[in-house]
Amino acid sequence: MRTTRVTVAALLAAAALTLTACGGETAKPNTVTQIAGGQTKAGKATVLDRPFDKPELVLTDTTGKQWNLREQTKGKPTLIYFGYTHCPDVCPLTVSNIAVAKKALPKADQDNLQVVFVTTDPERDTPESLGAWLKSQDPSFTGLTGDFATIQAAARKLGIGIEAPKKEADGTVVSMHGAQVIAFSPKTDEGYLLYGEGTTVDDYTKDLPKIVKGENP
Repeated sequence: MRTTRVTVAALLAAAALTLTACGGETAKPNTVTQIAGGQTKAGKATVLDRPFDKPELVLTDTTGKQWNLREQTKGKPTLIYFGYTHCPDVCPLTVSNIAVAKKALPKADQDNLQVVFVTTDPERDTPESLGAWLKSQDPSFTGLTGDFATIQAAARKLGIGIEAPKKEADGTVVSMHGAQVIAFSPKTDEGYLLYGEGTTVDDYTKDLPKIVKGENP
């Protein structure tokens, strides 16, 4: 797997450029491609030269209980993605790709891997609806919802921009959000890998065994 290194500072500075409108419309240029001078290809891992600290984030899980990101993923390989269940394409495809790739891992590694889906549309994504949606993907995935401002602040700390959902003229509600998946190492609890929306099942299948160990792909 070819990897490219970019700086956390550059990612944070370009957070406003990461937004994608689910439904096939890309709102603004892809951040990683822009920062890396066009050398990072879709489906390739980006290794961060200065990993992200795991944000302080306490939200509500699909059972209606409080869920502390730092505490409940400590020492475990973790993938975090911000999206919403009403997304017609990017979000379900991303989550599905991870779910399929995860099944190729040994059972012990499957049990250890944490996949966290944080909604960018908390008004519609209730714990119940979020739970039902994730159950169709992988029942072990953690779904989180809660206060939008809290979610937005946590995403920004990871260099991911999201905007409050807006209703279009035709009544469609669109959530603009960064489509990156961030992998956190079980060794350091830091986010050290970033994947773009073009990442395929094969890409994740190749990389997850190393991510589980906290290694670079």
